[in-house]
Amino acid sequence: PIILINPVDRLSQTRAWYKIERRQTLIKPHQLQAWYQATLELNRETTRDLLHLLLFTGLRRSEGSRLAWDMVDFDERSITIPDTKNHQMHILPLSDFLYDLLKRREDDKSSPFVFPSDSDTGYLKEPKTAVKRVSKLSGVTFTLHDLRRSFITIAEGLDIPAYALKRLLNHKDLNDVTAGYIVPDINRLRKPMQLI
Repeated sequence: PIILINPVDRLSQTRAWYKIERRQTLIKPHQLQAWYQATLELNRETTRDLLHLLLFTGLRRSEGSRLAWDMVDFDERSITIPDTKNHQMHILPLSDFLYDLLKRREDDKSSPFVFPSDSDTGYLKEPKTAVKRVSKLSGVTFTLHDLRRSFITIAEGLDIPAYALKRLLNHKDLNDVTAGYIVPDINRLRKPMQLI
């Protein structure tokens, strides 16, 4: 080649190609009651339960939607998400609320998925209609990812330690040497999950 070094490689290294500001939207604490009441008015229990699971776990939409029964351990009171965005297995303890929600769903188990659907995937993929309806009933405009931001914002407000917050969201920081020495223990997250 005539030019040995591509001059725009530096843009990729510094992540300067696309400057996208992080969204700051979430369901505010004073909006939670109206939002929650609106979810109870949904016609489909499956959709309502998925929204509750996303809010009370901080899982991404795809992680919650694809939750299968073989990822739920009622004896250990935990869920395991093997395929995550960062390719690191994510294990979360179940709060009493989540345990009861999943036990109730298990009683009507009709699919390998916790949130089944007649779609081609077999699971509830994108509950757009429910999101619109809850927004209309509650007056709270939200996206499914806002539930994740609401979860972690509430957790941070409870003074849960930073490393526990990272574990709750399954975030990893390759530049954090200390985090690499911490051996994950699911029991360390039980009290924070219950508090949230």
